[in-house]
Amino acid sequence: MRTITYRDALREAIREEMLRDERVFILGEDIAGYGGTYAVSKGLFEEFGEKRVRDTPLAEEVITGAAIGAALGGLRPILELMTVNFSLLASDQIINSAAKFHYMFGGQPQIPLVIRMPGGGGAQRGAQHSQMLETMYAHVPGLKVVTPATPYDVKGMLKSAVRDPNPVLFIEHELLYNIKGDVPDEGVEYTVPLDRGEVKRAGQHITIITFSRMLHVTMQAAEDLAKEGIDAEVIDLRCIRPIDIDLLVDSVKKTNRVVIAEEGWKYYGTGQGLAALIYEFAFDYLDAPIQHVHGADVPMPYSKSLERLAMPNKDAIVKAAKAIVPAVLAHT
Repeated sequence: MRTITYRDALREAIREEMLRDERVFILGEDIAGYGGTYAVSKGLFEEFGEKRVRDTPLAEEVITGAAIGAALGGLRPILELMTVNFSLLASDQIINSAAKFHYMFGGQPQIPLVIRMPGGGGAQRGAQHSQMLETMYAHVPGLKVVTPATPYDVKGMLKSAVRDPNPVLFIEHELLYNIKGDVPDEGVEYTVPLDRGEVKRAGQHITIITFSRMLHVTMQAAEDLAKEGIDAEVIDLRCIRPIDIDLLVDSVKKTNRVVIAEEGWKYYGTGQGLAALIYEFAFDYLDAPIQHVHGADVPMPYSKSLERLAMPNKDAIVKAAKAIVPAVLAHT
């Protein structure tokens, strides 16, 4: 194993899949000579050339439509959008074409398309550039939505996404590109499934369910809780659709208490959908109401101090956990 950044893990996954399968190519805004907005594709143009590293106009609906056409034609495009916020301009192509063609045409066409896009707040980019929007796309049958949080997972899941016959929305939190983590040595082949979460920290008193950048915040909160005698189990969903409901139910059976921590808004969001599923499949195992930690129900402020107030932090997770873990249980 070696330690590399999230950004480098992405680049390695793309390069390995392009070497493995000549049908794989990448396209997007400024991904060739410039190397991509977040430098993920840096060096790939020099290695693979213009045919397989395609710069595109600043037109998300055109880029996405071209990628869908390429996928229908037998290629395996990896499309990079500058941000998930701009994917709204291509939402008709994503929701009404990519997600539905396989069903509408009797299972004949496949759409092996990966749409990579950074999302999330915390970089002081304002209300129009700080959203996750994973809930909107996860609501749509026919789409897979993944949100890896570590270099190991992002490399393995991107490789799985490229090989998947279905359209995959790959949301990378923009504050994660520089984080480091252990990844197998180059040349060691591995993938991570697109339908499985993972227990990142085993515990017995409470289950904390999270995803994307909030995993790292949650792990910090779990360490603080441990100092107070509360042993938290942390689950990283990794994929928002499909949901690994069996993993969640098994954890609830053990801990009997749940906190859901996400960056997005509360109402009709991913967290509320998860809570509904847990109440449906694991209600009899719950000893307390599910707690929900989430972002403020406002457009993201540009002001740094207000942005910090709008985003959930580890203290909010600690408070939510302590609200439903009895003191006597914390010391057993």
